[in-house]
Amino acid sequence: MEIPALTKKQARRYILTYQDLYPPRKLRGREGILSYIRKAGCIQYDPLHVAGHNHELVLQARVGDFTPRMLYRLLYHDRKLLDGWDKNMSIYPMEDWPCFTRGREGFADHMNARYRQAEPIIPQVRRAIEERGPLSSLDLDHDEVVDWWWSPTRLARVALECMYFTGEVVVHHKVHTRRVFDLASRHIPEEILTAPDPNPTDEQYHDWLVARRIGSIGLLWNRPGDAFLGSGLKAAGRNGAFARLLDAGKIREVRVAGIEHPLYMPAGAMPLLDEVLKGREPAPQAAFLAPLDNMLWDRRLIAELFGFDYKWEVYTPVDQRKYGYYVLPVLYGDRLIARCEPVRDRKTKTLTLVNWWWEEGVRPSKRMGAALSRCMKKYMRYMGVDRLILGEGIADMKGMEWAARMRDESAL
Repeated sequence: MEIPALTKKQARRYILTYQDLYPPRKLRGREGILSYIRKAGCIQYDPLHVAGHNHELVLQARVGDFTPRMLYRLLYHDRKLLDGWDKNMSIYPMEDWPCFTRGREGFADHMNARYRQAEPIIPQVRRAIEERGPLSSLDLDHDEVVDWWWSPTRLARVALECMYFTGEVVVHHKVHTRRVFDLASRHIPEEILTAPDPNPTDEQYHDWLVARRIGSIGLLWNRPGDAFLGSGLKAAGRNGAFARLLDAGKIREVRVAGIEHPLYMPAGAMPLLDEVLKGREPAPQAAFLAPLDNMLWDRRLIAELFGFDYKWEVYTPVDQRKYGYYVLPVLYGDRLIARCEPVRDRKTKTLTLVNWWWEEGVRPSKRMGAALSRCMKKYMRYMGVDRLILGEGIADMKGMEWAARMRDESAL
């Protein structure tokens, strides 16, 4: 079978099209959210809300009429999606529950002593939920502080999280970022809850996991990187899975000019690649991407394809940051042209554009400015703000006339 040979531009357009970002915001409603998450397998959840929650930022770039309420309903009313652990903390389709059986079954052994410290009170917590309904850790006693994954934590919370990771409870709803738990049996359909693990052997599981990660991004190489965070997959398992998936025709090898390593795509996406190679080019539009957007999972790959070196610096000491605390990549057409640092003030319903950094070689134009203005208006609508404030120097920066106009108009 002939191996497709792409230019970097073609590869960028393919991965952006696959990611529903070329053009952005073409999906609609809850069905649009579901279609993307089912294709991608999961989106990463993060509780920080500075410029929007990461999981919401992923969707606002793809779903034109996105509101946080849509995702909330899919999670906690329709029960089409679940909070879970995939690529770190994630949101994934309800039907994928059986695929994570081995993770739930192995949790107690993995946590060992930390799990055992909560084990004696789990029957009490279970009984409380059975009798009282959905509960958060604040609804329970057991105030003893014990050692936990990230920091000393109340025993009540540790017990609930142990039950969550073993699959006994699920997140019933959230109050801001505080999780309220209920028994999984009350919310997961019986045929899904009791379904056997579809990948019982290590090889089957590794194949599923690698195919899932390739499908999450659309184009990926067989190299260690952030795309495989949370998988526990070692080099030998990863190499074997890539080889088996290729032999089985489930993935296709792709060569990109200027990139040493071969890349791989889902075999089912070949018709999409064929469409991209016909050269149809939509009018360039702009979007602000999430810091943990699926497309950005392998930062080395993004640096190769887009010439864009990105690091989310929230965990970087202030004096070591190159840009800022919560910085978003800016997409325009098939290029990542800038990065920006927006901060919302919920009380005053304002958005401050603290800083903006153009990528080297970008030449702002009126057409680009118009696209960025439209993007900012949609972003502000999602953020629930009606006034834009510019950081010192942004209004005078080349190519930022559009932002100065938006600031002046929003101040009227």
